Amino acid sequence: MATKKSGKISKKAKTREIVESGSKFSLPRIKQFYEEVKSEFSKIAWPDKKQTIGSTGVVVVLVFFVAIYLGLVDFVLGHLIGLVIK
Repeated sequence: MATKKSGKISKKAKTREIVESGSKFSLPRIKQFYEEVKSEFSKIAWPDKKQTIGSTGVVVVLVFFVAIYLGLVDFVLGHLIGLVIK
C-alpha cells in the first residue's frame, strides 16, 4: 500500500516536474508566445481619439432609442394583456 507524503512540494520542484513531464507549458514556449503577442499587438491599427468618441456617441444614442422602444412595447403589451385578463 502506498503511503502519502506529508511534506509539501516546492514551486521549483513543481516547475521542474511540469517541464520534465513533457507538458506544453515550458519556459521557451511561453517566451515565444509572449514575443508573438507583442509582434501582433504592434500590427493593430488603433482608432484615433476622434473616431473613438464618435463611435461611442453612436452607440450611446442607439442604446437610448432601443431602450425607449422596448419600454414602449412593454408598456403597450402590458396594458393589452391587462385588458384581456379583466
